[in-house]
Amino acid sequence: MTGPRFDRYDWAGGRETMLRFGPDAGPLVVAVLPLFEEANRTRAFLVAMLRALAGRGIGSILPDLPGTGESVVETRDLRLADLRQAFAALVGTLDVPVYAVTIRSGALVDCNASLAGRWRLAPQAGDDLLRDLKRIRAASTMPDEGAYAGNSLTEALLADLRDAVPYDASRTVRLESDPRSADARYPGAPLWRRSEPGTDAALAQALAADVAGWIATCGG
Repeated sequence: MTGPRFDRYDWAGGRETMLRFGPDAGPLVVAVLPLFEEANRTRAFLVAMLRALAGRGIGSILPDLPGTGESVVETRDLRLADLRQAFAALVGTLDVPVYAVTIRSGALVDCNASLAGRWRLAPQAGDDLLRDLKRIRAASTMPDEGAYAGNSLTEALLADLRDAVPYDASRTVRLESDPRSADARYPGAPLWRRSEPGTDAALAQALAADVAGWIATCGG
């Protein structure tokens, strides 16, 4: 099967939903959205990337991790270890080479998984994520204790994020406007900064081609 279809996976905390694209055989991408509000802004874009990968014969999975999407876990009950454990559990069920593709703070999730490679778009460390969350909260016209852009986050989770850093990447990609170190740069706007969800078809195609070429060089 190559069309998008829903599936489920199990981890120690329960059963979660995931969306599959492309073939089940061969190298497989497991993609991770940014955490919290940026996930809403970039989901359509990441789905466009995964559809483009399917068109190149590469299958992928976009999981709802604990506290995200349709998960039964509330964000107020979430710890960073839950995200990492669920991701690793999903990867552990797959009997093909698995490559992580992450956007921004999604790079904080895959450190415990056994992967053939890690591809990052604009990876974000936990302390930088916390600064963004605090800025959003400060700008809110209706601040709510413990709430960050509509997400109820505990002090324990915030402490988890404070010292969290991404596992070393196999390949790091950034936008041309980002001066930090990268293996490649592409023109485009940072969709995670927009006030509303959006996508960029040209950038999605370009990044899918980058991922496909990288997997090929990794021996996938």
